[in-house]
Order: sequence, then structure tokens, then C-alpha cells
Amino acid sequence: MRVTISVIKADIGGYVGHSESHPDIISCARDYLVDAKKTKLLIDYYVTKCGDDLQLIMTHQRGEEDEKIHRLAWDTFVEGTKLAKKLKLHGAGQDLLADSFSGNIKGMGPGVAEMEFEEREAETILIFMADKTSAGSWNMPLYKMFADPFNTIGLVIAPNMHAGYSFEVHDVKEHKKILFHAPDELYDMLVFLGAPSRYVVKAIYHRETKNIGAVSSTQKLSLIAGKYVGKDDPVCIVRCQGEFPAVGEALEPFASPILVEGWMRGSHMGPLMPVSVADSTPSRFDGPPRVVALGFQLAEGRLVGPRDMFDDKAFNLARHQANEMADLMRRHGPFEPHRLPLDEMEYTTLPGVMKKLSKRFEPLE
Repeated sequence: MRVTISVIKADIGGYVGHSESHPDIISCARDYLVDAKKTKLLIDYYVTKCGDDLQLIMTHQRGEEDEKIHRLAWDTFVEGTKLAKKLKLHGAGQDLLADSFSGNIKGMGPGVAEMEFEEREAETILIFMADKTSAGSWNMPLYKMFADPFNTIGLVIAPNMHAGYSFEVHDVKEHKKILFHAPDELYDMLVFLGAPSRYVVKAIYHRETKNIGAVSSTQKLSLIAGKYVGKDDPVCIVRCQGEFPAVGEALEPFASPILVEGWMRGSHMGPLMPVSVADSTPSRFDGPPRVVALGFQLAEGRLVGPRDMFDDKAFNLARHQANEMADLMRRHGPFEPHRLPLDEMEYTTLPGVMKKLSKRFEPLE
């Protein structure tokens, strides 16, 4: 059967500050989605959180960018925002950048990752969710999963992976896209993937079958709002096994923490720490950035799971290394490379400071 999986997230209120999602908000969302399952709008759903972001994982047969599915998510976030305001949660409704739903939730604030495919005999799905970071944070992990033989041995020893994968890369500032074919165009592709503040992997396809293997949210909140209103906190769906990376190969990139932009006020570089859902509570300097991974099997669209994939002692060293990296970066305080370069802070609170001081700058003699 053809099935669509939609992962839609939004920060609609933090508890306490930006560190956690209130349990009542998660319960409210579950109550809202249960009716959608009863009326068969949804096949199944799972509600969770990553830090202060509410995450809606939904399966259905209505395809991508369906108005009813997107309206359901929007209405769920609106109801949750009403409760967040009653609880006086921090930043209630901050990711809802429009006054009303207009047919598609894209461009309205919430992050969206969706894919439609023919469900396999054994359909293995990983859902990655991150907090206190930006959409480009998936660039290196996705590259390693689908293009790096030192990470994914299947690229070397599995005949059905030898043809490689095609990467759809978006220029989020110029609103353009390009398709790179790996491994043929690997070096060209890395020129752009190495600049994740602007170029973001949107989707990955098997080159022979054209089947979709991964999709991510590419929404940049600052570009939508025209100012800093919070980090993008992206989501990503990865299909595993068969002609795609094995589960262990898809998780392996997170065993070595990388530096990503985000953290405090969205203005700093910090380590992406793999944690369980319970530990996705970024509180040290509003961080460091966190990533969680939930694993499901699909059975006629039904979500069998989840397994909390980073709730594993094998990632203890990665967490330890991330804490050491956080110490290293914090020593720099307001200095680069901890703080982002000025040209990457145009949508933070910095422009207000620059405007205040603009008249005091004088030409050199």
C-alpha cells in the first residue's frame, strides 16, 4: 500500500524557559489527534517532544502537502498554544507566524518533513528530531549515511547500494534547488553541504529505483519572520534496511558529535548531543543542541513502536565528548568561533545593537 508519513513540529511554549515541553501540552495534542484517527483521516499517530518542541508523527494515505493533514497539525498547535498561554509558558505560540491557516502549513512557522512511498514488506523508519539548532544540521549526518563508505559499509558490500544516491539540495536564501548524484559528484556536492547555514539537504533518492530514502525540514524561521524568533529545530525521516542504510549505519554519524549553529539565542556554535527523549532537556546555556531518534516499523501504515534509539549506552561516549566540546566552546564566551560570525547573525538580536551604535561609527582618516 502507498502510505505517507508526515512529521510536523512547532515550539508553542517552553517549560521552564526554552528547556522542556510541558506534559499537558503533549496530552492536549494527543487528545486532538485521536479524533483524526477515529474519523480515519489518519491511519496512526504518535506525539512526542524534543526539548521545547512539540512533535506530531502522523501516517495517512493523502499524500504530501495535503491541506487536511496540514490543517490538522495547525489546529493542534493552535489549541496547544491556548493551553500554553493559560500555563504562562515561555514563548507561547512562538513558531506560529501566521494569524490563520491558509491551505499549507509550510511557510507558516512549523517545521515539516513528509514522504510518500510504497510500504515494503518490512518498512523500517527512523525519525530524527533536533532542538536548539538549524535545518542544515542534517547535512553532515545525511552525507555520512548515504555517501560515506567509512560510515556505511553497505555502500561497499551491498550490491543494491552500489549505484549510490541522489541528493536534492536547497538554497534556502535564493529559493533554488539542485540535484547531485553521489558518488560521481561528491566533491561538487560537498562544496555546498559544507555551508549548512544556506544549503540544506532536502531529500535523498536511490539512483536506480528512484525510491525516496530520506527527507528533512528546510524551513528557516528567521527568513520567514524577517527576524530571530527561535531556532528552526529541524526534523528528518530516514528509511532504513534493504536498498537504504541499515539502522546502525543511519545512527552511526551521531556517535561523533559535530558542531552546529544554534544554542543560546540561536547565535552560537555548539555540539549536537545524541540523547533519549527523556534527556532532550537543553538547559546549559539553553543547550547544548540535542538530537533524538525514534525508530518504528510500519504495518499497513500503523506505527509499531517507538524505540528510543539513542537511549543506549553505546552513545555515552558521544554524550561525554559533546559535554567536553561544550566546555571548549563556552570558554570563548562572546568571541568567535563560539559566537556565530556577524554575517550569520543578521536575523538575531544583533541588528538592534548595530542600529543603536550606527551614528557613532566615523570614517577613517
